[in-house]
Amino acid sequence: MQAEAGTSLSDAAELGQAGASRQRCLVVWALVAAGAVALDQVTKWLALQHLSEGVPRDVVGSLLRFNLTANAGAAFSLGTSYTILLTVVAIGVIVVCVRFAGRLGSLLWAVTLGLLLGGAVGNVTDRMVRAPGPFRGHVVDFMQLPHWPIFNVADACICVAGGLFIVLTARGIRLDGSSPHRVVGTDQP
Repeated sequence: MQAEAGTSLSDAAELGQAGASRQRCLVVWALVAAGAVALDQVTKWLALQHLSEGVPRDVVGSLLRFNLTANAGAAFSLGTSYTILLTVVAIGVIVVCVRFAGRLGSLLWAVTLGLLLGGAVGNVTDRMVRAPGPFRGHVVDFMQLPHWPIFNVADACICVAGGLFIVLTARGIRLDGSSPHRVVGTDQP
């Protein structure tokens, strides 16, 4: 292995491993995002095929109910008169996720950003293709828990990503996998 001038062979090996780690993180990020979008869209299609609005169905006793609704707002049906703004914000989230993907060096961050991207794309897809029209479309929601608003798979992905974001940030784990608590080049905190 040939190292660049001023770079030791061990430093070059670490750079090679970091590159492989980044590639693995990008693959995980893309697979999680694609899986989230696919699961979201398939479940929404199934909900539209098999459920009727205003006719809830208990699935797991009273713990989980399918209750089809078209949501013009954000989570908890907030901001129903701001559908265009919500769509633009979601597109901004998508852009940020894509821009940060190149900095990924942590598999947990790859999963987190993948879930966030997949959830945002899933709901933006509804906003673009469903009635009443592009940027104003209503999101298909159909799952309901007791004392909780109706939601969909994309919403669940966004919430899980939010929880992971809080945990990773609290633990000081950066996008690149580094931590201010670790000394570079050692396994010791």
